[in-house]
Amino acid sequence: MKTPLQHLFINIIFWFGISILLWNIGGCSSEEITKQMTAEQHYQLGMKEFKAENYLDAIEEFKIVGLQYQGTRVADAAQFYMGECHFYRGEYILAAYEYDLLIRTMPASPYVARARFQMATCYYNMSPGSSLDQDYSKKALDEYQAYIDYFPNDTLVHAAEVRINELNTKAAQKEYENGITYMHMEYYRAAAFYFDLVLEKYHDSPYAEPAQLKKAEAMMNRKKYSEAQKELDKFFVKYTHSSLLADAEKLKEELKSRIAEAASQPPPKAKPAQAPASVNGN
Repeated sequence: MKTPLQHLFINIIFWFGISILLWNIGGCSSEEITKQMTAEQHYQLGMKEFKAENYLDAIEEFKIVGLQYQGTRVADAAQFYMGECHFYRGEYILAAYEYDLLIRTMPASPYVARARFQMATCYYNMSPGSSLDQDYSKKALDEYQAYIDYFPNDTLVHAAEVRINELNTKAAQKEYENGITYMHMEYYRAAAFYFDLVLEKYHDSPYAEPAQLKKAEAMMNRKKYSEAQKELDKFFVKYTHSSLLADAEKLKEELKSRIAEAASQPPPKAKPAQAPASVNGN
C-alpha cells in the first residue's frame, strides 16, 4: 500500500511529464507555423511592426527574410527597412551599415537611391558642432555627393544640395576658427595656412571673405609686405560691397605705415669678415 508521500511523488512525476509533452507539442507547432510562413508574410509582419514603431520586433522579421529568403522579391525591401529601423532608433552606425549592405549586395534594387541618401543622413546626424572633429561631416559630404552623382534626377537631390552647403559652411568655419586661434597666439604662418584652406576648399562659403582679409593681416604680421598687399588687393576686387570694407581700409593704412617705417630704417650693417684662424690658433 502506497503512503501519501509516495502518491504525491507519483503525481508530481506524472504532471511534470505532461508539462514536458505539452511544451514540446506547442514548440513544434510554433516551429511549424514559423517554417510555413513565406518571405512575403515575414516581410508584411515586419512592416506591421515597423509602422507600429516596434522596431526591434520588425528587425527580427526582416532579418529572417534576409537570412532565409535571399533572392526573393522582398529581400531588398527587408534589407532597406532593417536600416530604417536602426535609423529611427537613433542607431546611425548600424543603420549606415545596413544601407551600405543593400547598396553593395543589391545594386540594381530600386531602394538603392534612398539607401544612399539615408546613409549620408546617418553621418549628417552624427556631425558635431564646428569646434569638434569633423570626420562625420566629411563622410556625410562624400555620401551626399555620391548620391547626387549616381541619381542626379532623384527627388531628394535638392535636399542633399542644401545639406552639402550646410556641411561645407561648418567645415569652413572650423578651418577659419583654427586660423583665428593661431592669430591670437601670434603663429602667423600657421594662421595663413588655415585661411588658405578656407579660400581654396570653401571659396563659396561665407567664411571666404573674412579669411581673405585675415590672410592679408597674417602676411603683414610676418613682414611679408608685398604678399600682404596682393592679398589685400584681392579682397577689394572680390568683395566690393563687403561689410568688412571699413576693416580692410584700416588694414590698408596700417600696411602703408609699416611699409614706410621699414623703408625709413637704415639697412643692416654688414658683418666684418673674420680673419682665417692660424694653424697655431693665434
